[in-house]
Amino acid sequence: MADVEQKEMPFLDHLEELRWRIIRSLGALVVGFGLALTLVLKFQVIDLLQRPIAPYLNGGHLVYTHPGDPFSIVMTAALIIGIIFALPVILYQLWAFLSPALYQHEKKVVIPVLVGAALLFGAGVALAYFVVVPLTLNFLMTFQSSSLSAMITASEYFGFVTTLALLFGAVFELPIVIVALSALGIVQARALSRFRKHAVLIIWAVSAIITPGDFLGTTLVLSASLYLLYELSIALAAAIERRRERRQSIGEQEAMA
Repeated sequence: MADVEQKEMPFLDHLEELRWRIIRSLGALVVGFGLALTLVLKFQVIDLLQRPIAPYLNGGHLVYTHPGDPFSIVMTAALIIGIIFALPVILYQLWAFLSPALYQHEKKVVIPVLVGAALLFGAGVALAYFVVVPLTLNFLMTFQSSSLSAMITASEYFGFVTTLALLFGAVFELPIVIVALSALGIVQARALSRFRKHAVLIIWAVSAIITPGDFLGTTLVLSASLYLLYELSIALAAAIERRRERRQSIGEQEAMA
């Protein structure tokens, strides 16, 4: 059951607590950015990120057209990695602020949801970098390659890779959304099963919009991954419902005893 004393905390005290939670989160972000910037500069993370396109540069390098491009690319990479470093602290601060207002069964849902969300986001980013980006580049960089000469700018390339990775990480949160809604009793596994045919069409449409270039390659990879995640969501939702029904049955038996 939710903590009644925490629920009855005065409004100004809630604002004060929220302010400190935000300050701690921003502090973690600053520290994470500092660590990430050190790693980006020391371990040549930019070289690692440009590996997928290196075979298509014919021994050359990515070019830039603005004097500030190298600086902005490094800062952007450090910011994204810094957010990832700071994310555990930020999620903990969010959890610490919200948990007193949650009931016990809701608290049991939040932690697995947060952990699963982080793992699935990482899986989506990894799929984008190791599979989708190489497939897409292979299609795009070999299309009419004998007639055109490529001069790829660093800012455009890193923007392309970053956008694709973040999109894949975001769409991989599908099971987390469905499981959370199922745990809260908003969505049922039977309804998800009946919606399967429509889900296939929606998944394919979303995949076709998100993935650039190679329609039959990258789109297929994303749509197949999302469909497997959708089936996993149905199985998890069904398991949650069975567990809820067992708890209700036990509670009814105890009440009758």
